[in-house]
Amino acid sequence: MRDHIVARSYAETLFDLAERHEGLEAYGEAMERVARILDENPEARLFLETPRIASAEKKRVLSQALEGRVPGHFIDFLRVIIDKRRQRALRGIATEFAALLDERFGRAHVEVTLARKPSAEAEAQIGRKLSEMIGKTAIPHIRVNPGILGGIVVKTGDTVYDGSLRRRLESMRRRLLAASLPSA
Repeated sequence: MRDHIVARSYAETLFDLAERHEGLEAYGEAMERVARILDENPEARLFLETPRIASAEKKRVLSQALEGRVPGHFIDFLRVIIDKRRQRALRGIATEFAALLDERFGRAHVEVTLARKPSAEAEAQIGRKLSEMIGKTAIPHIRVNPGILGGIVVKTGDTVYDGSLRRRLESMRRRLLAASLPSA
């Protein structure tokens, strides 16, 4: 829980910094780039997280790798992260920063489960309908699960809309089993 609070605090600071300087999208792309590097390159993550490597060396390498590719104030933010020894929180900061961006721009990530892969047209239509339904720009994350048989299951935040054929059949089964038959 404490890690989440620390990550959220740093993400809010970065958000304020982004608003005052080059812009939210540029900082969002920069933070995502750093998070992707850490996720895809275990050596880079180990380099930043190991206490045996001097902070000055870490800052030098980061500056060299990111100079000209990300906003200058973003690099300064990373230097502060290193000075405060919060490198392990970078992935959490990236997640929290993305959530702040989504909140600002009225976007919502929605988990969508279908029985089979939809066409591009159907996927776009799902996105439009979900946007209308939730009142935000929906970013659907499509999963395929043949086990639902048909229909759609949508999860947004803590709310689940289950329109699957499996659920409907199970509901019908329960009603039939619970029904009393007239005596002859």
